[in-house]
Amino acid sequence: MALKHVSSPPPTKFSIVASARKVMATVFWDAEGIVLVDYLEHGSTVTGPYYTDPIGQVRAALKEKRRGKLRRGVLFHQDNAPAHTSSPALAAIRNAGFELLRHPPYSPDLAPSDFYLFPKLKEFIKGRRFADDEDVICTANDWLEDQEP
Repeated sequence: MALKHVSSPPPTKFSIVASARKVMATVFWDAEGIVLVDYLEHGSTVTGPYYTDPIGQVRAALKEKRRGKLRRGVLFHQDNAPAHTSSPALAAIRNAGFELLRHPPYSPDLAPSDFYLFPKLKEFIKGRRFADDEDVICTANDWLEDQEP
């Protein structure tokens, strides 16, 4: 409701352009930078069986991008979300040859991605409108590639 004089024209209403929906990304990174980014399809949820596929992809990406790191051993840190602590996910981590560093339950410490990575990405994307999911993914990938190790 707007205050206006009886003879003034009605207020102009602007049409709202719909933006892309939310896109969920799982980011695997180390001290040298981003190793792998996996985007979840719409309508899917992160489950233990789903999470096993990106773990295999991380191993392949490490083999390609970080020569010799697999031989020296990989310490794998993740939070204690149900999908991450499920038996298929833990088996996939063991099969990949990673040593799992457990995140203490009810830890007051933030997971490193929640503190360093995602708030800065959200700040970069804030206020933008995207035509579709691909536009969001391209923008996020560009920002992630530009980050310092």
